[in-house]
Amino acid sequence: MVTESARVDQWLWSVRLTKTRADAAAACRGGRVEINGKMAKPATKVQPEDRIDARLAGRERSVVVTRVIAKRVGAAIAAECFDDHSPPPPERLPEVAVFAERDRGAGRPTKRDRRKIDELRGR
Repeated sequence: MVTESARVDQWLWSVRLTKTRADAAAACRGGRVEINGKMAKPATKVQPEDRIDARLAGRERSVVVTRVIAKRVGAAIAAECFDDHSPPPPERLPEVAVFAERDRGAGRPTKRDRRKIDELRGR
């Protein structure tokens, strides 16, 4: 559904920048979404050529609206609704295996410690 304006929380959800509309509304209420340099409330209207700067899911996003939609669409269509000017995502650090350590002389592991050790070993 193409419209000439839509709520910012609805648009963020529609183009798949947030997982839920509630997440988008919470980001707006938390001051993490700006439209053209001004803080946005969830009901703020979005129009084509608006610049949206947001901090979503631990990442800075900066997009320019090219098409306003009000309903969630497929990923391919959603990608056509904005121009992404976001910095590249930070590199992921390699996961380091956690090794269970106990202080020397701490005695036998408790039942809780045993469960954690088994969980680490994949049992």
